[in-house]
Amino acid sequence: MKIVIDARFTRTDHHDGISRYGASLIAAVAKIADVSMLISDPRQLALLPDVPHTLISSPLSPAELFVARKVNRLNADVVVCPMQTMGTWGRKYGLVLTLHDLIYYEHPAPPGFLPAPVRILWRLYHKAYWPQRLLLNRADVVATISRTTEALMAKYRLTSRPVRIVSNAPQPAQQPRDPDTLPEKTLLYMGSFMPYKNVETMLAGMAELPDYTLHLLSRITPQRRAELEALIPAGASVVFHNGVTDDEYAELLRRTTALVSLSKAEGYGLPLVEAMALGTPVIASDTPIFREVGADAAKYVDPESPAAFAAAVQELGDAPQWRDVSRNSEARAGQFSWDESARQLVAVAAEVLALRNK
Repeated sequence: MKIVIDARFTRTDHHDGISRYGASLIAAVAKIADVSMLISDPRQLALLPDVPHTLISSPLSPAELFVARKVNRLNADVVVCPMQTMGTWGRKYGLVLTLHDLIYYEHPAPPGFLPAPVRILWRLYHKAYWPQRLLLNRADVVATISRTTEALMAKYRLTSRPVRIVSNAPQPAQQPRDPDTLPEKTLLYMGSFMPYKNVETMLAGMAELPDYTLHLLSRITPQRRAELEALIPAGASVVFHNGVTDDEYAELLRRTTALVSLSKAEGYGLPLVEAMALGTPVIASDTPIFREVGADAAKYVDPESPAAFAAAVQELGDAPQWRDVSRNSEARAGQFSWDESARQLVAVAAEVLALRNK
């Protein structure tokens, strides 16, 4: 079975969530199946595994409507796209499209890196569910990364196609921290600064945590940084890193008291698993997706309550409790792996092939 995975959503500078998901999945699938990938920019290869590739047009170009004509020439049995927007006109191969989440129906502001015309279409697209149905029903099977999103897809009847889970996972395990070595009084946030990420509640909670420093790790625009700096309470310690390397991120995770995410909506919550894999406790919004990912290992708080966030941090100041949460976190993260995700994807591809051969 020949599988082609669409890697054209890979970034050229550093991974975002979709980019890392696709690259990690390709690397894991390559261990157990005949896989190649599609790219749209040679610079993407720096962030992708060493597997055969084909250079075609950008997924954001008008040529996407006819991309199947080019993909047909590769004689793939199954093509897998980590998004739901791949062109399908005239395709002769099995197709798996992926829907990660439904965040942008509730929070429709588009990512800032998209071109202006695409941002306009993005907002229009998320005003109703029928465009999503049209996209997803072009596939043979639809993949998603969590049971939470799977349930939402069923609730809104987003597709008549079979829906299967191809999980997200952390990067290959590094040496976890020693739970007997007590942490620094720091807190980490890894994620974007879009409004639904709710960084504002974290900042407000720091008023009750004068002994702690909050590290905001991700890249941020000057305008958004100025907005958030104006909200930092007097006496609170907050550091903007504006981006860190993977090695720097792992080292910070090994020293910190907890990783924090008070996001109001997520498709998965990969930073939670990345932290837990190193034995770092997690404080997260009490939402279905975070409950699914963190199970009983994470500490959950009302995302609207700065006081609840601060109280959860203070509870982790108790050394025996911190050690227990650290050990539970590492054990929980061990249930996620890219090798398992690869097995899930190969099973989905086999299902698609069987459906088309009926």
